[in-house]
Order: sequence, then C-alpha cells, then structure tokens
Amino acid sequence: MSDSLTLGCPHCGAINRVSQTRLNDGPKCGKCKQALFTGEPVALSSDNFRALVERSELPVVVDFWAAWCGPCKIMAPIFAEAARELEPRLRFAKLDTEAEQSLAGRFGIRSIPTLIVFRNGREVARQPGVLQESQLRQWLKPHLV
Repeated sequence: MSDSLTLGCPHCGAINRVSQTRLNDGPKCGKCKQALFTGEPVALSSDNFRALVERSELPVVVDFWAAWCGPCKIMAPIFAEAARELEPRLRFAKLDTEAEQSLAGRFGIRSIPTLIVFRNGREVARQPGVLQESQLRQWLKPHLV
C-alpha cells in the first residue's frame, strides 16, 4: 500500500504525487517547479477547484467568505495563521462566494463564513460561523494527516 497522496499545484494546477513522509520537506510541483505549499490559503475558483479540492487526497479546508462580510474579516487572520502552522498536514483554501456564486450554491452555502473540510473531493465536515484559534484547531484535529 502506497503512503503517497495526490494533490494539485496551487500555481499551475498540475496533479502531483507526494509521499506523506516527505510532505514536510518542501515538495515542489513536477511541472512548474514551484512550492506545493506556501503557508497561505490558496484562492479557489471554478478553474482550479477540481485540481485543488476534488482530486486531492490531502484534506482541504475551504473558507467560504465574502469581502463585505464582517465576521469573514474576523475569521481571515485566524484562518491564515492556521494555514501557516498546519500546512502541509492540510491544504487551506478560500472561496469568495460573490465571485464564485455557482460553487457556493453547489455546496449550499447559506451563511458565511462557512468552513468545509474535503477529503478525496467529498465533504467530511462543515462549520458555519467564526471560530477562535483554539476552536479551529480542535475542529481540524481529526482531519490532519
């Protein structure tokens, strides 16, 4: 049984296979040679959603947000800090619900911010509303690789 995971490159969308034991070694994309992990949430769009979420075997936590949303502005630095600390054990991504209304609708986003953890392209956990740093860590704990 292989210990490797497939995940999309946040820069070019190419699908890469990376050993779980090498995730902390700064893996680079086989196509564009850029870092697969940046320590920052990746901006999602309809163009890159399939490669970064649906085809990823690494769990991906997505923050569904909007620029006009006050609670989203409160959540943003908490989410960014979690990305800096917990990548590459999870991929962190943000989806602007105003710019990507069809994707937000596809997942039934009714309130923002809403966090969804995807594994192998399937939703495995959902949390609406703002979480404090300790709450976010606790909520994400079962999904870390």
